[in-house]
Amino acid sequence: PKHETFDLVARTNTDPKGFVRAVDEYRLCPWGLYMARPTPGRTQFRYLESWLLPEFGLRASVFHFNPGYERDQDYYLDVATVTAGPERWLTEDHYLDLVVRTGRDTTLVDVDELLTAHQLGLMSSETAEQALRTAVRTVDALASHSHDLNAWLASTGVHLSWR
Repeated sequence: PKHETFDLVARTNTDPKGFVRAVDEYRLCPWGLYMARPTPGRTQFRYLESWLLPEFGLRASVFHFNPGYERDQDYYLDVATVTAGPERWLTEDHYLDLVVRTGRDTTLVDVDELLTAHQLGLMSSETAEQALRTAVRTVDALASHSHDLNAWLASTGVHLSWR
């Protein structure tokens, strides 16, 4: 599984490959942590915004794509374990992702990656089951709110803001 570190004191984000990147903004809220940072060296997108949402087992992201690399998506949700700390937040990605197109649909992707990770012993049966439950629960919640991430989360008292 991919692990990521969000260091609030150093204002950095260490990605799963060990690259440490400067963060423009961290914002703590009762429901999660917001991060905004540039993505140097990335061809497809120039900026990333994410909300880490421990209660939901999700990382919600908005990618600011470069011209010619745009994707038909509004939000990209990673199913993950999110561990909050006073100085550092940690995530463990559980392979499953949801692509949200507001008002239209939500697509579950990378099921093959989850099954392969489980088959290879990289993920326990319990963790794989929890990831599937999180993904299904999230798709159901999004569908009941017209595939609107912000509307769904607002109905639970979570109010996300984006740049």
